[in-house]
Amino acid sequence: MSIIVITGASQGIGRALAEAFSKEHKSQIVLVSRNKDKLDEVASVCNQNGAETLVLPCDVTQMSDVAVMGEEVKSQWGVPDVLINNAGLFQPGSLLEMDVMSFQQQLDVNLSSAFFVTKAFLADMVERGSGSIFYMASVASIRAYAGGAAYCAAKHGLLGLARCVREETKDNGIRVTALLPGATFTPSWDGVDLPEERFMPASDIAQAVLDIHHMTDRTVVEEIVLRPQRGDL
Repeated sequence: MSIIVITGASQGIGRALAEAFSKEHKSQIVLVSRNKDKLDEVASVCNQNGAETLVLPCDVTQMSDVAVMGEEVKSQWGVPDVLINNAGLFQPGSLLEMDVMSFQQQLDVNLSSAFFVTKAFLADMVERGSGSIFYMASVASIRAYAGGAAYCAAKHGLLGLARCVREETKDNGIRVTALLPGATFTPSWDGVDLPEERFMPASDIAQAVLDIHHMTDRTVVEEIVLRPQRGDL
């Protein structure tokens, strides 16, 4: 039986991750995001697939909220076996156009949240001596593009955080993976006039996480880049 915590689980890649893990034998899936109604929808699908679910609405940009969520998970089910930092936000805008609040919001959702959530569980995972931590970074973690000042800065930072967690925990039995997907068909792309076939399906990103998780504990995929077949948009 595996305990899986997924942030940003209400839609997109987070929902695909929840549904993928729900098909695993005896999965216990903690669904975290701000939108309880959407989380309940995801939980219903996961339950139909045979998984147990724990719906915990939480603003992962708030350290105090994350601390409460972490204690709730540990008191009800225990220390997670898999922690997936998936919460994210993309708002386009050049540096000249962007205000401070928008820049800070993208840092909070994409980067600070992962720090808070990791802190909520890491000490217990280290003490146990096992666990997998995934960070949903982006191709924007390794390349810059016009109109993405805040997002690129946040995702570059997230990759740096993942690399540090990897170095600090590799002798403690913790496997740390940063995923760097390109354009994936999620609500983030709503309103864009491009065919769905030009994007990767969210289910492919979820399958990559599942496959990495199933490797033996003697192997870790530190970083993996996933792009649409025809390249970045």
